[in-house]
Amino acid sequence: MRTVRQFDDLLARAETAVLILLLTLMVLLSFGQVVLRNAMGTGILWGDTLLRQLVLWVGFLGASLAVRERKHIAIDFLPHFLNDFWKKINHIGVDLVTAVISAFLALAAWNFMIFEKEGGSTLFLDIPVWLFQTILPFSFALISLRLALRVVNEIASFRTPAE
Repeated sequence: MRTVRQFDDLLARAETAVLILLLTLMVLLSFGQVVLRNAMGTGILWGDTLLRQLVLWVGFLGASLAVRERKHIAIDFLPHFLNDFWKKINHIGVDLVTAVISAFLALAAWNFMIFEKEGGSTLFLDIPVWLFQTILPFSFALISLRLALRVVNEIASFRTPAE
């Protein structure tokens, strides 16, 4: 299980680095747009479109990191009434179902991205739309992988009440 944790830590560091890079780019581009519009009455034509795409990337990478830290949106009414054993059972079940749903979403996002690739549409500067959409299947697959690894880890450390 240590190898799984090390892999997840490495992945989280890479995601964090990409997030920092994207957020820095977003701030610089936004600031540049404001300066250009106020000082010169113009701006970068494709700047706002790129910013919207970067928001999508930041959101999905952030969602993956939130799942890693168990800080994602969740309805946790039931666990407040369960003892530790049943809480763990509940976490395993919810994580397993969520991993399966995320895997289906990754597949659907992949098919959507392929459909866009075949359509040949571009966003700006002749950059294909599907390149920006790669974050969709990647992030859902990553979320599914993280949840599946968590289930394996939780089962491996599982103790019954009698133990």
